[in-house]
Amino acid sequence: MSRYSGSNQAGRVIAIVADIMAFILGLWILMYLLDANSTNDFVQFVHDAARWLAGWSHDLFTFDEQWARVVAGYGLAAVVYLFVGHAIANRMHRH
Repeated sequence: MSRYSGSNQAGRVIAIVADIMAFILGLWILMYLLDANSTNDFVQFVHDAARWLAGWSHDLFTFDEQWARVVAGYGLAAVVYLFVGHAIANRMHRH
């Protein structure tokens, strides 16, 4: 067993968490665009989780169309989580 296995494992966990966060945000964008039933418990759960994850980027943009604000705000959060999460994971793999 390598002496670096702990950091490799931590890097994998960070990458997986970043992927899950981006997946939730992407799922909410898709549900919004497809006009998912907002009274459904699963839809509400995904919306609440996405809103919490994208709290810093929610309504960051002021496009006239609501769908563009949702795609840009939640999409930006998803891209940032993927980029930062995988950058940290890759850095941990190297050390």
